Amino acid sequence: MNDTSSVAKQVASLPSIPLPDLWALWDRFFKSRPEKTNRVYLESRIAYKLQEEAFGGLDPDTRRRLANIGVRQSKIKTRRKGPEITLAPGTVLVREWAERDHYVKVTAEGTFEYEGKYFKSLSAVARHISGSSWSGPLFFGLRRPAEEFQ
Repeated sequence: MNDTSSVAKQVASLPSIPLPDLWALWDRFFKSRPEKTNRVYLESRIAYKLQEEAFGGLDPDTRRRLANIGVRQSKIKTRRKGPEITLAPGTVLVREWAERDHYVKVTAEGTFEYEGKYFKSLSAVARHISGSSWSGPLFFGLRRPAEEFQ
C-alpha cells in the first residue's frame, strides 16, 4: 500500500521540477512525446500517472462507460453515413480529371502525397486538383454519393 502523503508530495512538487527532469518523468510513463504541449499539460498528465501507479487505474468497464458518455455529450458529431474507409500505406489512388491522370500515394504517416506535396486529407488533395470543394473519398471513387446510403 502506498503512502497517500508521499504521492501528494510528488504531485505538488511537479511545478518546481526543472523541465529536463519533467521530460524524464514523462518518458518513464509514456512511449512518445507530444508534438505541441505546455508545462501545465505535462504536469497534469504526469500527476495522473503518478496517482495511477500508486493507487491503480480505472478498470476497463469504467473506461468504456466514460468513453461512451464522452461520445454522447460531445458537441462534435460524426457526419459519416457510409462505411469507414481504411487505406494501407503505399496505396496509390488514380483519378482522371481535366484530361489527365492524377496519382495520389498514401503515406505511412497517414497523409497523402501528390506531385511531391503532402496533404492531411484526401479532400485537400481533391480541392487542390479540382479547384473546388470536394469530398476526397467521393472524388477518388471510394464512396458513393450520400443519397445512395439512405
